[in-house]
Amino acid sequence: MCATCGCDAEGKVTMHEPGHQHEHDHGHQHDHSHDHHRKVVDVEKDVLHQNDLLAERNRGYFDAKNILALNLVSSPGSGKTALLERTLTDLKGQLQFCVIEGDQQTTNDADRIHATGTKVVQINTGKGCHLDAHMVLHAVQGIKPAENSVLFIENVGNLVCPAMFDLGEKERVVIISVTEGDDKPLKYPDMFYSSTLCIINKTDLLPYVPFDMEKVKINAKKVNHKLEIIELSCTNGEGLDRWYDWLKSKVLVPETV
Repeated sequence: MCATCGCDAEGKVTMHEPGHQHEHDHGHQHDHSHDHHRKVVDVEKDVLHQNDLLAERNRGYFDAKNILALNLVSSPGSGKTALLERTLTDLKGQLQFCVIEGDQQTTNDADRIHATGTKVVQINTGKGCHLDAHMVLHAVQGIKPAENSVLFIENVGNLVCPAMFDLGEKERVVIISVTEGDDKPLKYPDMFYSSTLCIINKTDLLPYVPFDMEKVKINAKKVNHKLEIIELSCTNGEGLDRWYDWLKSKVLVPETV
């Protein structure tokens, strides 16, 4: 069991690609000494240090290939996959995409992404509650993103543990829905502090839920005053143009000789 967050970090990571499946060991190191107070700190430092080294390796690869890697994080049910489906469909032919899907079990989300015609690989973490740089490294080796493309990494639904693990991404995008409560940024500050963009999804449901849009923005800015905020609905399409403009603004156009 991982000393950093309590997840089953020694379990194998199963990656699913349409018609292909293979496994990789997680690679965390563990110490079973009974001196819990001292050793837990040591193990946590070691896990995060090793993860950060691999994250830098991932980042170097993405930079060299001009790949825009985005880490999408949220609690379960925020609409990450629906946002991806809509984005991949609407911007098809404008940008080149591939997707890494992270879930504890099933290939349901990867199947949904595959249906859009996008290259996708599914990482199943078993009891693990987050993706880490090691998993992403192996997924990238399998999916081989094209140069000058966009890589979406849909993390496991969890606003706690994924905040600690750098995957080598260029931007971290936190997604919340209006059904979750406007105090979410204050309850999970690490995730909002470490993100560069906050998407407030399912705005079409605002008439039916007690959600204060201005309050959630104030709360988010209290945690991270640099955080950009975009309101949108994947159902009626409102605000999607702002998300698309933001996405395109982050893509570096390669120089022509």
